Amino acid sequence: MPETYAYKVRDRQGKMLEGSLEAESTTLVANRLRQMGYVPINIEKAAGAGMKTEIKLFGPKKPKLKDISIFSRQFATMINSGLSNLRSLYILGDQTESEGLRAVIVEVRQEVEKGASLSQALGKHPKVFNKLYVSMVKAGEVGGVLDQVLLRLSTTIEKQVELRGKIKSALTYPVAVLTLVVMIVAAMLLFIVPIFKTLYDDLGGTLPLPTRMLLFISSVLTKFLPLVVLVLVVLVYLFRRWINTDKGRIAWDTFKLRLPIIGGLVQKTALTRFTQTLSALLRSGVPILESLDIVADTVSNSVMAKGVRDVQTAVKGGESLHKPLMQHKIFPPMVVQMMAVGEETGALDEMLERIGAFYEQEVEATVDALTSLLEPLLIVVLGGAVGGMVVSLYMPMFNIINLIE
Repeated sequence: MPETYAYKVRDRQGKMLEGSLEAESTTLVANRLRQMGYVPINIEKAAGAGMKTEIKLFGPKKPKLKDISIFSRQFATMINSGLSNLRSLYILGDQTESEGLRAVIVEVRQEVEKGASLSQALGKHPKVFNKLYVSMVKAGEVGGVLDQVLLRLSTTIEKQVELRGKIKSALTYPVAVLTLVVMIVAAMLLFIVPIFKTLYDDLGGTLPLPTRMLLFISSVLTKFLPLVVLVLVVLVYLFRRWINTDKGRIAWDTFKLRLPIIGGLVQKTALTRFTQTLSALLRSGVPILESLDIVADTVSNSVMAKGVRDVQTAVKGGESLHKPLMQHKIFPPMVVQMMAVGEETGALDEMLERIGAFYEQEVEATVDALTSLLEPLLIVVLGGAVGGMVVSLYMPMFNIINLIE
């Protein structure tokens, strides 16, 4: 039965490297290392395998997209410089800063050492390297252009990271203001409003309707706060379960697309991801049906994914790409017509890249406009919420003489 052996070797430049291999004896390990161009220094059985497995369960966090992008670009540079896949993985495993990615690279390297292809080894880590990544690497291996594919992957991931970053930065201010509003309102309802309630109870009389509503809400929160929190948690849990179902996801994505301003941003973001991903896959030599299948899984919008599935079915029947897209409103006429031209001229990948670049700029413009619109709007919301509560509390003061018995 094969066992794991830890080894130390020197490469042709004299650099010391460490790693592990599974084999039936130290002799087989030494022979394999020599075939890889290394000079064995020390080979011994690896100890503590059970402890390593236990630690792995509580191991490093999932690598970020930025880490995977850097890994892809560095990997491409090394391969382009003439280094083998295995040697490149050794170097990347040593210099990668992300602990989670380093652990994955080590496992990928071990699989390659056992004779697996790079795409097969990467495919065993779907949480880090998704279907898009593995398929493009496989196409690069078959076509002998792995370095170019890895560079293309790096560029695609970098664009995704940049797009997400812009959207997150645009949402940071609104989320911060809304959180502040909730905290202020909750503090007033729990601590300040009850003081006024005691005062008005002593005065007697009939309070204005806004004041009565405010006192009622405060009373409910004060008496049943744990129950209110529990109900909110349950509702959030049920909502998340619902949107994870097929019907729920489609309904939620459809609702987001119908929202004013936000819907346009969601549509443009999905179109950017669709065109850039499909362009990268086609340029890497991935077959069209497989490309459409991958795009449907990675487009992150169920409404668009349904359209892509319909296109895939139509292409299987011998139809062109652009015709089925006309049946789905999420694909604008411009996109459909440009894809039709790309099919006719045989430059569909280039046309998709241009469409992606256009919608990427549109997303940036929409995010900037949304940020400019939300800032004054949220200030009004903050002032209205706090001001409304203060006015409701002090309305009886204007008629306090009539309240005194």
